[in-house]
Amino acid sequence: MKRCLMLLAFSFICFFAKSQSVISCTLTELENTISSNDSEMLVINFWATYCKPCVSEIPDLIRVCHEKKNVKLILVSLDDKSMFPKKLNRFVQKHHFKTNLLWLNETDANYFCPKIDPSWNGTIPATLFIDKKNGKRLFVESEMSVEEMLGRLLDAG
Repeated sequence: MKRCLMLLAFSFICFFAKSQSVISCTLTELENTISSNDSEMLVINFWATYCKPCVSEIPDLIRVCHEKKNVKLILVSLDDKSMFPKKLNRFVQKHHFKTNLLWLNETDANYFCPKIDPSWNGTIPATLFIDKKNGKRLFVESEMSVEEMLGRLLDAG
C-alpha cells in the first residue's frame, strides 16, 4: 500500500514537472524574444482566460504550428495580474496548452498595443506572424479557423 502511494505521488510530481508553466515578461523582454528568435516563422498569439474565442482557437493554433517545420508559437496571456502565476498556470494545465507561454506584465494597452502592431486596438484574440527570412509581418486581430491559420502562415511566409 505504501509503495502504491509513493508511486502515485511520484507520478503526480513527474506529471506537473513536465507541465508547461507561464513565465512573466515585460514588453521589452517580449521584443527581445522576437528579435532573437531563430525559427524561420514566429507566431505570437495574444489571449486571455476570460476570452472564449481565444481559448477555443488555441488548441488548433498549437497543433497547426507544431505540425509545421521551423515555426515557433508563443502564447502571450494578457490576463490581469491577479491571475499570475497560480491561476494562470492551473488554467494552462487544465487546457493542456503545451507550447511557449508568457504572461505580459504590462497594464497599459495604449503603450504595448501599438508597439506590437500600429493598427492594434487591443481586441483579442490577436496573432502576429513574423517571417524571419523575409522580414514580413502579418497581424490578425480576430479568431481564426484552422484554414485561416494555415493561410496566414503561407501569407506571412
